[in-house]
Amino acid sequence: MTAPAKNLPANLPADLSASLAVFLIALPFSLGIALATGAPLQAGLVAAAVGGIVAGRLGGAPLQVSGPAAGLTVVSAELIQRYGWRTTCAITVLAGCCQLGLAALRTARSALMVSPAIVHGMLAGVGVTIALANLHIVLGGTPQSSAVANVRALPDQLADLHPGALAVSVFTLAVLIAWPRVPGRAGQALRKVPAALAAVATATLFAALAGLTVPRVDLPSWRSHALPELPEGPVLGIIAAVLTITLVGSVESLLSAVATDKLIATERQTGNRPPRADLDKELRGQGVANIVSGALGGLPVAGGAVRSVANVKYGAVSRRSVMLHGLWVLLAAGLLVPVLDLIPLAALAALVMALGVQMVNATHLRTVTRHREILVYVTTIVAVVLGGVLEGVAIGIAVAVALALHRLARTRITVEQLDGGVHRVRARGQLTFLAVPRLSRALNQIPHDGQALIELDGSFMDHAAYETLQDWQDSHVAHGGSLKVTGRASAAERPRGGPQRGAHHCCRPWTPWQNHCDHRSPKPRTAEPGSLEAAAEALESAASPEVRPRRRGAGQLANGIGAFQRDTAPHVRDELARLAREGQRPSQLFLTCADSRLVTSMITASGPGDLFTVRNVGNLVPLPGAESTDDSVAAAIEYAVDVLKVDSITVCGHSGCGAMQALLNSAPGQPMTPLRRWLRHGLPSLERMASRHHAWARISGRLPADAVEQLCLTNVVQQLEHLRAHESVARRLAEGTLELHGMYFHVGEAQAYLLSEGEDFFDCRVFDSVGQNA
Repeated sequence: MTAPAKNLPANLPADLSASLAVFLIALPFSLGIALATGAPLQAGLVAAAVGGIVAGRLGGAPLQVSGPAAGLTVVSAELIQRYGWRTTCAITVLAGCCQLGLAALRTARSALMVSPAIVHGMLAGVGVTIALANLHIVLGGTPQSSAVANVRALPDQLADLHPGALAVSVFTLAVLIAWPRVPGRAGQALRKVPAALAAVATATLFAALAGLTVPRVDLPSWRSHALPELPEGPVLGIIAAVLTITLVGSVESLLSAVATDKLIATERQTGNRPPRADLDKELRGQGVANIVSGALGGLPVAGGAVRSVANVKYGAVSRRSVMLHGLWVLLAAGLLVPVLDLIPLAALAALVMALGVQMVNATHLRTVTRHREILVYVTTIVAVVLGGVLEGVAIGIAVAVALALHRLARTRITVEQLDGGVHRVRARGQLTFLAVPRLSRALNQIPHDGQALIELDGSFMDHAAYETLQDWQDSHVAHGGSLKVTGRASAAERPRGGPQRGAHHCCRPWTPWQNHCDHRSPKPRTAEPGSLEAAAEALESAASPEVRPRRRGAGQLANGIGAFQRDTAPHVRDELARLAREGQRPSQLFLTCADSRLVTSMITASGPGDLFTVRNVGNLVPLPGAESTDDSVAAAIEYAVDVLKVDSITVCGHSGCGAMQALLNSAPGQPMTPLRRWLRHGLPSLERMASRHHAWARISGRLPADAVEQLCLTNVVQQLEHLRAHESVARRLAEGTLELHGMYFHVGEAQAYLLSEGEDFFDCRVFDSVGQNA
């Protein structure tokens, strides 16, 4: 979406500057990718121009730059070798039509369900293949038809080096590596020129001054430019080729769009961000671009991460920068042919080889290793290198599915005897028919008249496992045995059955802790069919209550600590170790009430290190100078803003706040207690609510239900005003580097409301729209 016309003079210089920087990066890369595929070199320029002008105008990601993509290099090279260039152009057109169909069906987000390990493995495999092919050109030879053939031919190529090509390639790589590392003011000035352009330009100058005889770029006349023809070849082969271009191009474009959004959110304030990517619209724009590029004799088009990152880094504001970059490529293709013909092919090959090596990303490797998907990643790389992109992705998906099924079916069942003769059977994982034999063997180890404790640590039990437990339970109780079934070991260990039949089963697998369940609640909740709770409720009907629940208090605390060490700590230990090494870097200060019902990590979906949380009675922010007895809130604000450099501060109130009720019920002349002294900081909120100069706060289109809710809402607005009075906050707000947010959590509805900017209006629909556009 372009900026309004009134902003045109202000935004155009930034877009113009960014477009020139992206053009200088895209020009050598486009020629290099065309060289790597074996296509006519003009095809890379056509794809770059079409990607900028067509995809830039019609796409849904305003700052994403499209063009010939490295991820499609291997696919295009295989198609050109198998079907010829003109048929490959027709396949590109058909792939664009498929992308339009997928966009019409609104399936863009479905492409993102492919495991990141597969996508990163595919890109890494493509990078290895590209590097191996271009290594032969770097050494002065000719690449072979496949990665395996390139490896086999490498010894002969090393024995027959071409000194001129090797010298140009080494010079190109040296400049490419050293350019961003030049120190001092000279380095700052040089880095305004992209490293890729500097490497190719200086290598061209080096070859010319040294008088080296090396193959150079040869852009033939546009009059002889090849256009598409009707596809010729096996129908199934053509269909597979079209689907491959569609799949790889779509996934790469959509992932790049999402990554670009994340980069923009990280580097820019709210007021300086373009709209978030509309992925279906982006897929439609890519489809039209591929149709146009193929029809004009260009390479397949996809969104590119390298060019998109450069576009954001160089300050682009709107899609004009993307379209202008395409215009500059088009002008260069027509006016700079004599200059482009001077570029040595070895320089372009070295540039693309470096790009291929960078596609094997060490960060991605660490990520997939941490998430235990290294097998999927490595398998996909090997399969892409040995078989091709489509085969590699298919094999990667198969391995990922097999790994997921293995994890689903992997259930640990153990039996141990506790003090007092109690036999505990612990089942960790999902109880399906695959685990029934092991479950049956474990249950049969318990004496018929013994005490049994069954711990079900999972979220699903199928019919076969349920029948096994039910039959064993009937037999065990009939022989005089006693039985107790619990969800997780961290839950208070109460007997299932008898007097506890109406226990309150509120614990769900969405949280690793379950001691917050109120077992005294008189109202039971109906468990969902198929869940462990439903199975446990059915099993408890015949269980004996002889195993007594533990005393609440210290025992409950010990249970919770033990459950954390056993169940949660293994999953978060690596992340907490990283935070211990690197220190905390929270993104926001979250100031909320001390009420026990507000679980900040749950309602914000945050984890360790995300929030710097300050809690007090009434979520109050004392005005500077008013903290006569307590500076803790002001100290926390100063520390978060000046030391931790948080990006935002959120004040979160909640329904049924006891502090607000106390404020409403306060009467003059009452003795001054520590609580009443603290609540004096909330008196401005009470005055604001009573004032005729301020409109009543509203919530999701309605007035508050009562005076307490009105004061809870008003208090959030008033405390934001108090925040602005703090010097560190005011300074960061003036710099535009800090945001303030108001939030209200309705406990009974489990619904969060966000304060609308500029008015006292709390709306939950903000969160719904974010969820839809995420």
